[in-house]
Amino acid sequence: MPKAEKEFILNYAMNRWQLNFKKNVGPTSDSIRTCNPSSLEEWREYYYQNVRSEERINNLGHALYGHIASELPTEDRFHPNLIQSITEQDCINYMHMVVINRVFTGFMKERGLL
Repeated sequence: MPKAEKEFILNYAMNRWQLNFKKNVGPTSDSIRTCNPSSLEEWREYYYQNVRSEERINNLGHALYGHIASELPTEDRFHPNLIQSITEQDCINYMHMVVINRVFTGFMKERGLL
């Protein structure tokens, strides 16, 4: 089995089940350009009010956890202890981090501010 970290599995599963696709998280790139935020908090508020609700992202985190907990253990891809170490809260936090923090970081780099 390949050595992996929690984030690797979270990212793998999120992409595999397309939970970070536009149909689920909305048009993040277009939305952040429309918002043109000067702070992470400004982007967070805009996203949750205009793109997807915080509850919607929480639900995507629950779905992510469901896939990781029920489908990945049967595949023998990752060490069982690593899969079991991932909590539902890890999945919820990861979904929020991807759509808020990472989109904002990418936007700031695009603008040459990071």
